[in-house]
This record gives sequence, structure tokens and C-alpha cells, in this order.
Amino acid sequence: MKVVIVEDEIAAAENLIYILDNIDAEIEVLKTIDSVKSAVTYFSESPDADLIFMDIHLADGISFQIFDQVEIKTPIIFTTAYDQYAIQAFQVNSINYLLKPLQKEEISNAIDKYKETQGTTAQSQPNLNALMQLLDTSIANYKATYLVQKRDELIPIKTDNIAYFSIDSGVVKATTIDNQKYVINKKLEDIEAELDPKLFMRVNRQFILNKSAIVKIKFYFNGKLIIITQPPHKDRIVVSKGKSNAVKSWINS
Repeated sequence: MKVVIVEDEIAAAENLIYILDNIDAEIEVLKTIDSVKSAVTYFSESPDADLIFMDIHLADGISFQIFDQVEIKTPIIFTTAYDQYAIQAFQVNSINYLLKPLQKEEISNAIDKYKETQGTTAQSQPNLNALMQLLDTSIANYKATYLVQKRDELIPIKTDNIAYFSIDSGVVKATTIDNQKYVINKKLEDIEAELDPKLFMRVNRQFILNKSAIVKIKFYFNGKLIIITQPPHKDRIVVSKGKSNAVKSWINS
């Protein structure tokens, strides 16, 4: 089976290639493409792939822009970092998708599904247009403001002004860019589902970080990482070895 990968994150593309090789040594990755422009050129000249893995966000735009310029009949599995709201849009349109970070079992299942439907055509342009509209609606559902209490007042805090969410002695707190701390009466899991995954990531059980608050990363023992933020936190923000590649890919995106 011949595969083309459309992905602008080097680490994510390498991880996908590694997983595909482990699933089936007969899978041949013909090309890795990192932009809309390069994809249009490639698919205009080389339509021989059996299957395409395609990220939604590329270096120079949204991957759906490719279909405005070239017809692709090859089956596509989209990869995305979108949250549960946007995934509903994929389900409505019956388009195959994988949620990042990619896992071997999910990729294997997607390939099995492709093999079962081999010979069918890719999704039509009207469905992709509908998907774009649904994704735009989904993005609007990301939390823009948190209403927090301080003494006898309620204060609206803009989400993009929050440097990180953390658990402190069992209490979830939001720390703003100017180092103000507020109690959030929600579980960290619920907050994670409300945030734009392009801007925020849960790096361990105690922290959800805003990408803009990250100053640097230090290598730690056994493949772990320590993330330094501004404002700093009193505790070390440690990323496990198993999640380190996903965190680095997210920061580098």
C-alpha cells in the first residue's frame, strides 16, 4: 500500500511513519508534504497513492484549501488536534479522522476500515465545504472567558490571558499572564475540553499550559522534560517520557 502524508510538524510526520512501519512493513510512504502549495503541486502530478493521511492545519493554511485547486479521488484520513465539538463535525460528514497525538491502535483500525471500503471514492467537495462550516462553528465554542470570584466580586478573565491552569492542594486555579491567581470551580478535565488545543495543552495531571506562557524546556532524567513558564510556578512542571514528543510537537506547531 502506497501512502502520502500531508503534515507540517516534523515530529508528528516521523511518528506516523514509524507507526505505519510497525503496523505493516509493506506500507510505502511515497512523500511527506508540509504545505497547501506543495500538496497542490504534488497531487496535480502524482495521483498514484492508495491512501492519504492529512493534517487539518498546515504551514500555509487549512488543508481543505487543497481541494479548491486540485481534484483528489484518493481516500483520505484526516488528523486533527480539535476537541470533541469539532469531532462531531467529522462524524456528521462521515469522514475518517484521527485525533492527535496519533496512536498505533487507532491508525491500524483506520487502515482496516480503508481496506474494507477499498475502491470507493473520496468524500465529495460539497461535504468538505459543509465540514468547513461546522468546524468554524466548533471553533467558536472554545471558552473565551472565565467568570471568577474574588472576595465579593465577579471578574471576567479572558482565556488567552491565562498562562496556565493548575491543581494546588486539590483546588484548580488559573494563573494569569500578570501572575494573578483565581480559583476555578471546575475539574481540570472539564477545562481541558473547553480550550483550543492549538493554544492550550494538558502536559501532565496537574497542569494545562498556554503555549504563549512557555519560556523554555529543560531535559530531565529518563527522557522527561521540565517546562519553564512565565510567570513561574512554585512546583516543577514535569512532562513524562511518554508524552514528551507530543508536547514538543505541540509547542513546535
